[in-house]
Amino acid sequence: MTTIIIFALFGAVLFYIFKSYSHYEEFSKEAFKNFSINKESIKNSELGLFVALVAKVAKADGKVDSLEAELVSIMFDDISNIFPEPQKTKEILKEIFNEEKNNLSNVEDIAHQLSLHVKRDKTKQQQFMGFLIQLAFVDGEVSPNEEEVIKTIAQSLEFDPEIYHKIFDQFEQMANQKPKTEENNLQKAYEILGVSQNDDMQTIKKAYRKLVKQYHPDIIKAQGKDENYIKEATLKTQEINQAYETIKKFRG
Repeated sequence: MTTIIIFALFGAVLFYIFKSYSHYEEFSKEAFKNFSINKESIKNSELGLFVALVAKVAKADGKVDSLEAELVSIMFDDISNIFPEPQKTKEILKEIFNEEKNNLSNVEDIAHQLSLHVKRDKTKQQQFMGFLIQLAFVDGEVSPNEEEVIKTIAQSLEFDPEIYHKIFDQFEQMANQKPKTEENNLQKAYEILGVSQNDDMQTIKKAYRKLVKQYHPDIIKAQGKDENYIKEATLKTQEINQAYETIKKFRG
C-alpha cells in the first residue's frame, strides 16, 4: 500500500492550490471575469509563476518523461478551466512551460516572485512544494539537479526546512519500496486500470487518463470535502499512476 502514495499527491495538491480560486465553475468565471487573458498577465500571476517552476523541475534532469508530461497536461486542464477563456489560457500555459523548462538561471528569481504571492499562506506554500517534490519523484528517483532546483525554490519561498525534509523523506522512502514480484505487480496494474494484457497502449492510456480525471480531487469534486476524502482520493490517484507506469515500463 505504501507504494500507492508517491504519484497520487498530484490530485490533492491541485485541489489545495486551486481551492482558493474557485468554489465552482460559475464562481471561477465571476472571479476572473475582468482578468486579462494574455501571456504577460498570466505569466506574472501566481499560477503562471508556479507553472514556470513546474517546468524547471520537470526538465531539471535533462528530459520531461511521459508520465511527467501526463501529469502536467492534467494540471494545465485544471488551471485553464478556472479562467473565462480555457483554451486560450491553456495554450499560454504551454508556451510558458516550454520557454521556462530549458532555463535554470532564473529559478531563484521566479520562486522569489511567487513567494510575494504566497508568503502569508503556509498551506498553499506546502501544497506548491509538495507538488514539485512529487513531480521530481514521479520517475522513481530524484537526480542531483532536480534536488538542487527544488531546494533553491524552497529556500526562495522561505519554506520551513523541517517540513521540506519530512515531505522529501516520505517520498524517498516510498520510491525505494520494491514490489514483491514483477509478475504480480504487473497483473495488479492491469486490474487497477480495468484493462487486459491484450489491450493496446492507446486503450490503456485512455483508461488511465479517464481514471485520473475521475479520482483526483480537483476543484469541483473536492469542494468542501474533509481531509479523509482528500487522503483517500490521493491514495487512489497514486495507485492509478503507479499502475500505468508499471505497464509502460513492461511494454518498453
